[in-house]
Amino acid sequence: MKNFFDKKINTVLSVLLVLISIFVVVQTVFASSTLKAGESEQTAMASNINPRIDEIEAGQGIVLTTTDPVETTQKPTKAKTTTKPSAKATKAATQPSTTQEATIPFATAIPPETPADYNAQWNAGYLVAIDNPDTTYECGQVTLCDADRDLLERLCMGEFGSGGFVGASLIAQAVKNAMCFDGYTSVASVIKDCRYTGRTDLEPNSACVQAVKYIFDENHDAVQHRIMYMYNPNLVQSAFHESQNYILTYQEVRFFDRWGY
Repeated sequence: MKNFFDKKINTVLSVLLVLISIFVVVQTVFASSTLKAGESEQTAMASNINPRIDEIEAGQGIVLTTTDPVETTQKPTKAKTTTKPSAKATKAATQPSTTQEATIPFATAIPPETPADYNAQWNAGYLVAIDNPDTTYECGQVTLCDADRDLLERLCMGEFGSGGFVGASLIAQAVKNAMCFDGYTSVASVIKDCRYTGRTDLEPNSACVQAVKYIFDENHDAVQHRIMYMYNPNLVQSAFHESQNYILTYQEVRFFDRWGY
């Protein structure tokens, strides 16, 4: 009888060992092949980062290089100067954020046959040059109210505070793209409907504050492509994200656009 039970136990243990081995193999294969969505991997290395990143983060702006006379990309504002407080200015500060909708029909970019021009992207104010830029990309501008500005700065800190100015700018661009292309009217609605999970109870660092200014106030973008989704595969696996249009990876966080408008 004892020999009978010993054989049964050995059989059960053998089956369990086989099942565990299969599970490990499947997980390994999944982890090594879950990118791409038809695109090649592009991790933002030092060679992709705008050489003037320190000047931009310091708020020194950037000069466009075009065939036209050189001019700065910082757009003049119609807002009244804050040196003359007025009832109208106080009322405006409490108004909700306003969004200029994107007017350019969106066409997702396919990696070009010829190498992308990194200098052209940097000179246009993009922080990270990518190999699949969308030259048709153009986003409207969002004017943030005080409450939305504070919430967005905190969201950038909670979502990707470890990513510095560039990481925070990528998060800020994703929020701006959601507001311009999908019609969200507040940062809170983007957080809720797009399921952002980053903490918003942390004080933002200077990099996050400057990133929001660069992306929203100066109306720049981190990359020359719409970005709508992001996730860190070291924290969670997501077949949904990997089915979207992969754009770039920055410090292990992967950014995507969706296919089509």
